[in-house]
Amino acid sequence: MEQQNFTRTVTEIVLLGLTQNYELQYFLFGVFFIIYMATCLGNFTIIIMVILNHQLHTPMYFLLANLAFLDVTDSSINTPTLLSSLLSQHKIISFNECILQIFFFHFIGGAMGLVLMIMAIDRYVAIYKPLQYLTIMNWDICTGLVAGAWLGGMAHSLVQIALLLQLPFCGPNVLENFYCDIPQVIKLACANTYIMELLMVSNSGLLLIITFIILLISYTALLFKIRRHVTQGKHKALSTCGAQITVVNLIFIPSIFIYARPFTKFPLDQLAAVVYTVITPMLNPVIYALRNAEMKKVIRRQIIRMLSSRRIQNHRV
Repeated sequence: MEQQNFTRTVTEIVLLGLTQNYELQYFLFGVFFIIYMATCLGNFTIIIMVILNHQLHTPMYFLLANLAFLDVTDSSINTPTLLSSLLSQHKIISFNECILQIFFFHFIGGAMGLVLMIMAIDRYVAIYKPLQYLTIMNWDICTGLVAGAWLGGMAHSLVQIALLLQLPFCGPNVLENFYCDIPQVIKLACANTYIMELLMVSNSGLLLIITFIILLISYTALLFKIRRHVTQGKHKALSTCGAQITVVNLIFIPSIFIYARPFTKFPLDQLAAVVYTVITPMLNPVIYALRNAEMKKVIRRQIIRMLSSRRIQNHRV
């Protein structure tokens, strides 16, 4: 990157949002508000079910509850900004808020990718070492792995931010997006960013591709093992792995499209961003709830218990 004697003068960022069509804005606001509410409801339902039900106090559901928490957090970073921008012609945020949004978005995204890898490891141990499963995946190991995932996500995000803040920002300050992210913000720099973009792509894009390939190979091996050698609980194992593979694809494919290439604008960029920042966090709990018989049973039992309790209270009144 060429070094130039610029100082940062940009103090605020203008987000143009998804569209400037007022009628479409209100329609999209309604759609994305419902999606955000469904995201919070679905993921918090999983978290509460795991906390309240003793039979779900296992490594697999502990990891699932962590993924649900990451989904809610991930959606809450960008979706409120999207909803706000849809109610006005454009959204203005400070430069520091923009950097914080990038930091937390990549922090949570990095942690989520590592948690998905831990979930693959958990399924590998459960299928290949069933007798030693609870010994290997004990609570200390699970807690340590999840803590490592959070620390790894933070380290990844700090590297991204450290690289970004080396650039001078003296204008322009308009982003054709509904949230701040590196591929768009880096284009606002008053410098040649080619080398910096290569560093960003190698940091995010390469890691995404490698992680995605590792996960696909892992789940392919697991599916092969289940189909050939597992007899007891075969359907449950296939359902669990199938749900996790679906989630992995929903998260990684749009992310790779955005980050594993030079930061050149493409028509589908915003669509991909909407998929992995707004829609995927809502679909994750739906996929797990519909594909997991034990989770459906626990949710059904909890609903029946709540309704029965309410009937008893009404009867007493």
